[in-house]
Amino acid sequence: MKMYKIFFVAFLATSFSLFSQIPTDFLSKDFHKGRRDALRAKMPVNSVAVLFANPLRNRANDVDYVFHQDPNFYYLTGYREPNGVLVLFSNNQTDENGVSYNEMLYVQERDARAEQWNGKRLGIEGAIEVLGFQMAKNANDFIQTNINFKSFDRIFIEKFNDDYRDSAKNTAEVYDLVSSFKENTAYNPNNFLSPMKKQIYELVKSTPIENSANVAQIIGRALAYDPSLKRDADLMKFKDATDNRLKKELQQKIALKLDAKTTIDIHFLSNNLATLREIKTSEELVLLTKAVRISAIGQVEVMKAMKPHMSETELQGIHEFVYKKYGAEYEGYPSIVGAGNNGCILHYIENSKTKLGNELVLMDLGAEYRGFTADVTRTIPANGVFSKEQKAIYQIVYDAQEAGIAAYVIGESMATPNLLSKKIVDQGLFQLGIINSLDEKHPYYPHGTSHHIGLDVHDPGNYGNFEENMVVTMEPGIYIPDGSNCDERWWGIGIRIEDDILVTKTGPVNLSAEAPRTIEEIEKMMAKKSILDDFVLPNLDN
Repeated sequence: MKMYKIFFVAFLATSFSLFSQIPTDFLSKDFHKGRRDALRAKMPVNSVAVLFANPLRNRANDVDYVFHQDPNFYYLTGYREPNGVLVLFSNNQTDENGVSYNEMLYVQERDARAEQWNGKRLGIEGAIEVLGFQMAKNANDFIQTNINFKSFDRIFIEKFNDDYRDSAKNTAEVYDLVSSFKENTAYNPNNFLSPMKKQIYELVKSTPIENSANVAQIIGRALAYDPSLKRDADLMKFKDATDNRLKKELQQKIALKLDAKTTIDIHFLSNNLATLREIKTSEELVLLTKAVRISAIGQVEVMKAMKPHMSETELQGIHEFVYKKYGAEYEGYPSIVGAGNNGCILHYIENSKTKLGNELVLMDLGAEYRGFTADVTRTIPANGVFSKEQKAIYQIVYDAQEAGIAAYVIGESMATPNLLSKKIVDQGLFQLGIINSLDEKHPYYPHGTSHHIGLDVHDPGNYGNFEENMVVTMEPGIYIPDGSNCDERWWGIGIRIEDDILVTKTGPVNLSAEAPRTIEEIEKMMAKKSILDDFVLPNLDN
């Protein structure tokens, strides 16, 4: 009996220890319920919203990528598993037992064998106890649902990408769930034409057959702007047809597609969730701020550790090591570490240069912490000291960023920082003789400055005016690749400075300010000793 008690106490201690090591600072179930209520309040009477979890993505053979939930689905549910469906009703429904409900979460079914290999699933009980849903069912029940979708005036979904894999291992994968929904709603992709396709369809419908050669030429030109038109078999047949009778048949088919009616709406959810997500709650700001600070500290540690003999991927590893030390689950996006001319490639992710030398190194990275991702960029000299040319370009970018950050005030247009920064960049490049006039069109600053961050690195938003509790990047840059039409001494200089700015009643707050930005601060930080200076691994090439 005594041994049993000792064993039981030890078991409880071990269980408590393991439980205490599981992160508990995810968004609360009350947060997710509040977001569902906020979305439901925007839904018209007798409408329903249906959202699907992300599918698993295959990496190779029988190995999948690490699962990452669709941000909108996570925002509304907190569910971090694949093969789920959320159904929100604008009005209360009644089940077969007379119980009233206005939402339903369908989840992966508990499966002991699958959980032995891939980890515990929440199941119905977890959806109720952990996520706070009153009504939950297994995903298979959605396929056999008795919900009469045709009885609703409006059905809100997000646009299907139709890239779901049917692995045949599971009869309730996202592939099956989406297929079932399409059958139950008589979903027709022709109801959701792109603006260009709709315009061409209208042209085909309204143009007399004897003038169809002109329409065929227009379709041919449109393919250069929207290659997806090539997948429209009827449109391609019409473009190439020479027989007027065939053209007439195709014209009638295209007219039917154009006139198709549906109760399904693919814009409501994206528009309204963008409005909700662009303003962060206090609970979101705690997690997002932590993600940003982790990323800023990663920049600091790399500044201290960087040496000319290092490689781009080694620097990437230091950043991501810092993220993991703080408990971040992932990187928010593929890490960008570009030395010299590689820094002039905006989304350079190969990170394959084996030696930095005396180049500038552009590092655009962000930790993802509890679903929220930062986006912080610093550009620093591998040898710890900026050259004269590097200083000149860097100062222009810094001045442009400072002017832009000052404009992050409530009520100001979100376009203002970009306009201010471009003016300063053009003036600076002109003064250095890199461009010949202030109004010269040049390729050295090809992007904008400002995008929302949150559950996505490019969080959805309406991009109107700044509002309180938005978190928006400020990221001017100058990129002068090798072979540019300017003095060769400027070649290979790529500089971007990016910070994550919180809009408040009292002005902008730089959440990533812990990472030095000025030339003097960077050089001073790079002169400090790193804890990694004495970290030397065995040589494996001998």
